[in-house]
Amino acid sequence: MFVLGIDPGMSRCGYGVVEQIPAAGTQRARTEAVALGVIRTDPGEPHAARLATQMGELQALISEFQPSVVAVERVFFQANARTAIGVAQVAGLAMAVAAAAGLEVVEYTPTQVKQAVAGWGGADKDQMKRMVAELLALPGPPEPADAADAAAVALCHLSQASWHGAATHARARVLLPASGAAAPTS
Repeated sequence: MFVLGIDPGMSRCGYGVVEQIPAAGTQRARTEAVALGVIRTDPGEPHAARLATQMGELQALISEFQPSVVAVERVFFQANARTAIGVAQVAGLAMAVAAAAGLEVVEYTPTQVKQAVAGWGGADKDQMKRMVAELLALPGPPEPADAADAAAVALCHLSQASWHGAATHARARVLLPASGAAAPTS
């Protein structure tokens, strides 16, 4: 499964393409970074042109990597209203581009991402970068921070998808006994 994680931003939009490789035999499933980077726009250009650049780059990423899902960090809070508006616009653009390509789109709050990746919703940037490096077996923390954040969003989705799949499988086993007989009723 390929997941395209997006850390939205007008000047710097981080992206991380992460692949989950299924377990084989006695080996555990593992995750690998396929591509990490940042889409940059020039603050001196008109706003609409910057959004058009973001759109074209996002479409190119989707076309090149053909992810199964696009996971976007939800705009939760920004102290600067002008920054928040730009971030929200890029997040919406990413979701629209992905939906137009027929992809599943999911959003995660920063706290959900930190909880899934670092095990603590209050993790700081350095802790997150170290955990992303560890989980993706990278030689060091990814740079720039926007790319690391995007990879963390993708890892969060893989964590959530794994948990959801395990829970669904467990419910199915409880409801349908292995013998194929109907589950007992009370």
